Amino acid sequence: MAMENTPAQPPRLLDQVRAAVRYKHYSIRTEQAYVYWARFFIRQQGLRHPRDMGAVEVEAFLNWLASERSVAPSTHNQALSALLFLYKEVLGIDLPWMQEIGRPKKRERVPVVLSRTEVAHLLGAMEGTEGDVARLLYGTGMRLMEGLRLRVKDVDFDRNEITVREGKGGKDRRVMLPTALRPVLRHHLQAARKVWEADREAEVPGIWMPDALARKYPRAAMSWPWFWLWPADHLAVDPVSGIRRRHHLYERRLQRAIKRAVEATGLHKPVSVHTLRHSFATHLLEGGYDIRTVQELLGHADVSTTMIYTHVLNKGGRGVTSPLDQL
Repeated sequence: MAMENTPAQPPRLLDQVRAAVRYKHYSIRTEQAYVYWARFFIRQQGLRHPRDMGAVEVEAFLNWLASERSVAPSTHNQALSALLFLYKEVLGIDLPWMQEIGRPKKRERVPVVLSRTEVAHLLGAMEGTEGDVARLLYGTGMRLMEGLRLRVKDVDFDRNEITVREGKGGKDRRVMLPTALRPVLRHHLQAARKVWEADREAEVPGIWMPDALARKYPRAAMSWPWFWLWPADHLAVDPVSGIRRRHHLYERRLQRAIKRAVEATGLHKPVSVHTLRHSFATHLLEGGYDIRTVQELLGHADVSTTMIYTHVLNKGGRGVTSPLDQL
C-alpha cells in the first residue's frame, strides 16, 4: 500500500527569522538579538502571531519598553529594527505605518577615556593572554571582536601591520603592529601552532570560515594561515552549524579580566573593554595626529563619528580659566 505524502510543516516563525538574517549575511549577534526581540514581542502581546498584529501593537510594545522597562535609546532602537525586519523581511509586510514609527533620539555621550598613566596601571594589572589581548586593543584601537577574530595570516611582521577583516559594516582595514607587541605575538603564534597541530592530529573539524569560503576553499578551514591567533582552550559547538570545533578566545574572559584589573588598580571610572579603544583615539589626537588618520584606523565610515574624540582638541572646560581662580 502506497504511503500518502504528508505535506511538510512550514518552518516555525523564529526559524524563519534566523534564515532571513543569515540570508542577509548579518552577524550571529544580530541574529540572536532579532530572534530575542521577536520572541519577546510575541510573548508580551499574549502569544498572538505578528501577522495578526500591526502598528498599534508594535507602538504599544515600544512604549512599554520605554515607560515600564526604562530601556536605553539604543536598546529601544534595536527592538524597533528587529520588529521592522520581522514584518518586512520575514512576513513580507511593508506598510506605511512601518516608516512612521519614530525612533528615540540618541543620547550624546562623552566617551570614558583613561589617561596614559591610568592605561599603564590598568594594563600592568593584567597578565597572561588576557593582558596581551588588552594591550593589542589599546595599541591598535581595534574593537573587542575584531581583535579576537584575528587569524594567523592577518599579522604581517614584515610590513608592521595587522589587517582587520570584516570589521563593522563588513569592511577591511589595516592598523599598525605595535613594536612592543612583536615578541608577544610571535610567542602566541608558537602556542597557537601547537594547538593547531593537536587539532589536526585529532581530526577536529576546521574552524569557522566567513560566508561560503568553506565551500569554495574546502581545505582552508584546516590550514595554518586561517587558524585563530587567540584560539580557545577547548572545543565548542558552533551556534550556526552545530559542529563541535575550535573557536577563538571567549570574549567574556577579557571582560572579566578588565573588571578585575579595574578593581585592583582602584580606578573610579566606568571602564570597559571599549574604553581602551576610546583611549587609543584620544591619545592619538593628543599626540597631534589628524582626525582623518584616526578615522581610518578606527574604521569609522563617517568622520562625524570620530568627532566625538575632538573634546581633547578644544579641551572643553579644561581649556578655560575659571573666574574664581582670577579673584
